[in-house]
Amino acid sequence: MKNITNNSRKRSLPDHKTGTHEEWLAARLELLKAEKELTRRSDELARRRQELPWVPIDKEYRFETDEGSALLADLFQGRSQLLVYHFMFGPDYTAGCPSCSSIADGFNGFAVHLANHDVMLSAVSLAPLAKLQAYKRRMGWSFPWASSRGDDFNFDFNVSLTEEHQRKGTVEYNYRREAAFTEGGIGDALTKSGEGPVAEMAAMTGTDVATYTRERPGMSAFVLEDGVVYHAYSTYARGLDGLWGMYQWLDRAPRGRNETGVWWRRHDEYAHAIAAH
Repeated sequence: MKNITNNSRKRSLPDHKTGTHEEWLAARLELLKAEKELTRRSDELARRRQELPWVPIDKEYRFETDEGSALLADLFQGRSQLLVYHFMFGPDYTAGCPSCSSIADGFNGFAVHLANHDVMLSAVSLAPLAKLQAYKRRMGWSFPWASSRGDDFNFDFNVSLTEEHQRKGTVEYNYRREAAFTEGGIGDALTKSGEGPVAEMAAMTGTDVATYTRERPGMSAFVLEDGVVYHAYSTYARGLDGLWGMYQWLDRAPRGRNETGVWWRRHDEYAHAIAAH
C-alpha cells in the first residue's frame, strides 16, 4: 500500500506565556497536587471496577483462532483472567479500523507482560480469521486475535450490529439506546453527509459510514474460576481513552492533542516512519 503523507493540520497556539524557572516550579507544584488527586481517584475507580459482581456466562461462544476452533474458556490459554479488545474489523472491511490499529500498536508490546501475570489479552473481531491473520501479518503484531464470525459474541457484547438494528434504532452501545441510523450514530461525531471524521475512517476501511459503524470499539474483562467463565467488566467509546497509549503521551506534550480531525494513520501508511530518521 502506498504511504500516506501525514497532513495532521497542526494548529498554532496563541502566544504562550513564558516565565522564570521559579514561576514554572510554583505552577508545577500546584499542578502536582491536582495530578496526585487524580491518581487517587483513579485508584479508587479501579477498586470499584474490581468489586463489580461477576456474571456467569451461560452461552457457549465459539471462535476461530490460529489453533483452530475454540470456546471462550480456551482464549484464557491457562490464565485465570482474560481481557478482550473488541477490534473494529467487520466482514466487509478491507482493513482494520485505523483507530483500533493505533490502540493495538500499544498493547501488542505489553501483552507478553500481562500473559506472565496471569492475564491473557486477545483481540476479537467479526471478520473471518483469514482476513485477521493477513492484517496481523501486515501490522507485525503478535497478540492473539480470534474471529467470532457466525457467533453471537460480538452482538451480545454490543460491539456489532446489523443493518436492521441501524434502521430500526435498536442499537445498544455504551449503555444507552441510540436513535435510528438516519438520526444518530456513534456519539456526537457521526455525520451522514459523507464528510467528517467517521466518513474518513470508513473510507480507510474500504467501506461506507453505515457499514463501518456496524462495528464498535470496546473491551471486556472475564475471569475463569472453577471451570466457570464470568463476565467482570466492559467499557466502550471514550472509556477506552486510557487504553490508547498514544493519547496518554500527547496529553503530556506541550501542545496536547492539538487536533482538528483524523490525523493518525496505520503505522505503515505514514510517509516518514520514525525508523527512517
